[in-house]
Amino acid sequence: MTDLDDAYALCYEKMKTHSATFSKAFHFLPVKQRRAVWAIYAFCRQADDIVDDEGEMFTKRRKLKTFEQQFDQMLVDKDVSQPEWLALKDVFNQFHVNPLDFKDQLKGQAFDLRTKRIVTVEELEQYSYFVASTVGLMLLPILAPMDHHALRESAIALGKGMQLTNILRDVGEDLQRGKIYLPIDLMNEYGVTEEQLKAGVVDQSFIDLWEAVARKAEHYYDQSLEQLDVYPNEAKFSVYGATIMYREILQAIRMEKYDVFSRKIYVDDQRKKEILAELRLTKDEHRQPL
Repeated sequence: MTDLDDAYALCYEKMKTHSATFSKAFHFLPVKQRRAVWAIYAFCRQADDIVDDEGEMFTKRRKLKTFEQQFDQMLVDKDVSQPEWLALKDVFNQFHVNPLDFKDQLKGQAFDLRTKRIVTVEELEQYSYFVASTVGLMLLPILAPMDHHALRESAIALGKGMQLTNILRDVGEDLQRGKIYLPIDLMNEYGVTEEQLKAGVVDQSFIDLWEAVARKAEHYYDQSLEQLDVYPNEAKFSVYGATIMYREILQAIRMEKYDVFSRKIYVDDQRKKEILAELRLTKDEHRQPL
């Protein structure tokens, strides 16, 4: 294996370890595109890890700034040695990815570090754009090289749906890190308090709040799939699979009676296998997955 192969393999391991959902969904892509997805995921994972670290806020801000400087340096350097940057440099050399989408992702991470609470639904959606929709925008030139501009709104919607799903799944985990992403105005509307969240109380008011955000996520999933036919066939099934698998998280939480406080809820392996089997059947029969 070459150094570049090793670099991509490292990125793949990050993705397989931290997001089995994405790893399985993008399995349908040709190797070149699949490897590019691994590298972009590794970039986002590194930024996430900096923000989620238990260190001092000043240290995390400094690390994020250093990470952004390393990204900027990668863009101009001809020779790159660090594995994750080596793989990402290769992606920039092969695809028309936009560095501004990567910079916007880091803006979202910086927002996360400086913001204690999200106040409004609009602020939540803006945050979701920067930390999640940007990932879709990074991937578009890889998934749909000829049509990525036309698919921009679809990618933005899918990212927002996924981020809202993350927030609904990770309420308890985020509380342990001292974070609450459910907006204050929506909590007030449904009569849910910080104390209730910290006590892990699942009552009708919390369920109503949770479902209000879930409806927004499902609206974005529906919106993202409206342009599915624009994607090339090799990418269409991966995008559809990622959407369906992530949306299934909401149903899994409902099946567990909305207990997002005591543990992190995943789609079970059997359900993932069923979804993948359905996707393979659809792909083999050359049918549209809708």
